[in-house]
Order: sequence, then C-alpha cells, then structure tokens
Amino acid sequence: MQSLTPSSSGINLKSLIRTKIQSNRVNPSRPVIRCVYRFDAANAAVNTGTANTNSAGHVGGSRADWQSSCAILASKVVSQQQNAEKSGGAGNITAVNGHKATMDLDLVPIDNQPKPLTITDLSPAPMHGAQLRVAYQGVPGAYSEAAAGKAYPKCEAIPCDQFEVAFQAVELWIADRAVLPVENSLGGSIHRNYDLLLRHRLHIVGEVQLPVHHCLLALPGVRKEYLNRVISHPQALAQCELTLTKLGLNVTREAVDDTAGAAEYIAANNLRDTAAIASARAADLYGLQILAEGIQDDSSNVTRFVMLAREPIIPRTDRPFKTSIVFAHDKGTSVLFKVLSAFAFRNISLTKIESRPHRNRPIRLVDDANVGTAKHFEYMFYVDFEASMADVRAQNALAEVQEFTSFLRVLGSYPMDMTPWCPSRED
Repeated sequence: MQSLTPSSSGINLKSLIRTKIQSNRVNPSRPVIRCVYRFDAANAAVNTGTANTNSAGHVGGSRADWQSSCAILASKVVSQQQNAEKSGGAGNITAVNGHKATMDLDLVPIDNQPKPLTITDLSPAPMHGAQLRVAYQGVPGAYSEAAAGKAYPKCEAIPCDQFEVAFQAVELWIADRAVLPVENSLGGSIHRNYDLLLRHRLHIVGEVQLPVHHCLLALPGVRKEYLNRVISHPQALAQCELTLTKLGLNVTREAVDDTAGAAEYIAANNLRDTAAIASARAADLYGLQILAEGIQDDSSNVTRFVMLAREPIIPRTDRPFKTSIVFAHDKGTSVLFKVLSAFAFRNISLTKIESRPHRNRPIRLVDDANVGTAKHFEYMFYVDFEASMADVRAQNALAEVQEFTSFLRVLGSYPMDMTPWCPSRED
C-alpha cells in the first residue's frame, strides 16, 4: 500500500496551507459547499499507474489536485445558480460536472439559516391590547366591556356569563387577560372576586378605574308612568335607589346578573312594563330609549377593575406601582396591628384593607377550663399598598409580615391607574 505522506520534493507545505486558508473564506452571498475527499478503492489500481509518482513511490500532488477540483466545482456551482436565477427557476443545483449534487455536494445556503433571537423576540405582549383576547363578565354593553376596552384598546372582548368563567377562560388559554371589578366607590367591594382571586392562581397585572354613568332604559314609546318594575344588577339598584324614588318610581326592583343583561332581557321579551338600569351603549345595542340619564345617587361613582394574566409582570420603580397581598394567621386577628406597623414604619401608604372569612377554617375554638369554649371567627386579609415589589421598602415590609403570618401570598405588583379624574355626568 502506498503512503499518502507528501515528500519533500512533491508538495510545498506553505503553499498548501495558504491554499487551504483561502478555500475556507466563503462569500456570504454564495452557498456553502462542503466537498468530501473520498478514497475510491475500485479506481485505486487504475489511478496508480497514471498518477504522478516520484522516485520514492509517493503519490505526488494528489491533495493539491483535490483542492483545485474543489475550486473548479465551486465556480461551476455558482455559475449554474446564476443561470437558474436568470431563467426564473428556483435556483436548485442538480448536477455539477455530470454528477448529482445531492450525492457529491452538501449545499447549505447561508441566507436560509435561522436568525438568533433579539430583544424584540423576548419582549412581552403588547401593552395597548393589540390582538389580545380579554374576558369579562356580562354581555356586550356591560360596564366590564367598557373597562376591558379602556385597559386594552383594540382588544377582542370575550363575554362570560359568570366571574369564575372569566378566570377559567384565562387559565385554559381561551383568553389572554381578564378584566373584573373588585370595588365600587358607592357599593363597596365585590366579595365574589376577592374569593376567586384566592382560589385561582392568576396574577394582577394592572388596574383601571371606570366612571359609571347609569341610565334608565325602556322600549321605545314606553313612559315612566307605565312602569311596574325596574331590573338591574344589585350594585346598580343600590347606587340608584334615592334617584328612583325622586323620579316617583314606586315600582318593584328586581336583581339580575348584570346591567346590560337586563337591557337585553327587556328587548328580547318585549317587556313594555319593565325598565332597566344600564349604560347608554346598552340602549344603542338593544334598541331601547333612554328615559333618564345620570340616575346614580352620587356623580362620583367609580368602579375599580383589575387586569388578570397567567404570568406576573416585572415590577418597576420608574412609575407609581401598587401591590396586592393576602395573608392569614393561626392565632386570629391580633396579628393585624403588627402587619400594619410593618408598613407604617417604612412610610408605605395602604389603599385598601378587606377581610373575608377563612373558608378552610371559619371558626377557631379556644377551650378554657374556667369559663368554657370561646368561638372566634377566622379571616383572610386583603391589603393593597402603594409600592412596587422592586422597592426595597416593600421587600423588607413583606419579610417582616411573613414572620407574623401563617399564610402570605402576593396577588400582583402592577402599575397604578393614573388617568385624569373624569366624574360621571349628572342628569
């Protein structure tokens, strides 16, 4: 067997290295060509007699010939590719020197290589609601739909018949966000949603405050004197109680699931003796007339909504943030003072404190041999405070709160709604 080691007289090593380096420089506009130098055993005997050999029996110039062949092949490949592009073809190279390219050449177009991720690819979903699906409780025309549009303009609003369905829509990836009410300036807290916040694992990622403008709606041609009842959401009925009395409407007041649903019910059943308390947009959607506008008892009627998502947002310190937490303690409500002190000591303002029954353990029994058994109600406490979780003060405060409590959970740290105040219009 002949040796493939080049002799001192057969190959110039410096020229070989220079040729090798130059062959590795690839024009970015050309496809990468990988040529494989194979030893053909069948043709070895024939090539032995015709190859250039030196006196020592070495194969002289075989590697240099191979590199020259690669250069020739590369030039022909590029030439065929340019001709294919001029003829309107796809530019696929099928053969070079009579041989199939798929057998002898491995072509890797540089332009088709995957591009690396950039910071744009890692950015979160659009903050302004573009192409977002937002779930809300109610039917079209509800105040929750208006809040979803204010929180995420140009979003796709998805109506849900219940609050819990809106939570599940986000958890099951049917919706990207949920916008749900948690408190009203006149009616107080919506306790159902506070309980659902604890039951589900969604995160609060924002808030929006919506001025509420109630209207009295009825079918076209109906006068107030013909009304026998008024239907709406319990919160809306409570917010308009005094105004309804001033209008002389001594009628039956019935509660339904939501305000826009009341308007839809009247239109669908052609009820000429019934009016609904809902928004002006509900009147447009369901073909009702407005008998009275601004019938809320107080013009400063605002509902606060929270935006929920599957993942939390990264807290920041360059704008006002609010953080919501919930906690409990095994030894009752005596821990509340210590928790409040943790925030007061660091000059952190609280915006809300809400207590809800501890459903897993609603009553705590304390036995005393002298006086008997004392029964104490157990509560979960919801607290909102004005600070971001990126703030060291908030981190230290929660570290101290955790020492006093048996359960602590951060519901979310999110930007505050800083839109200008715009009270509801009066009648």
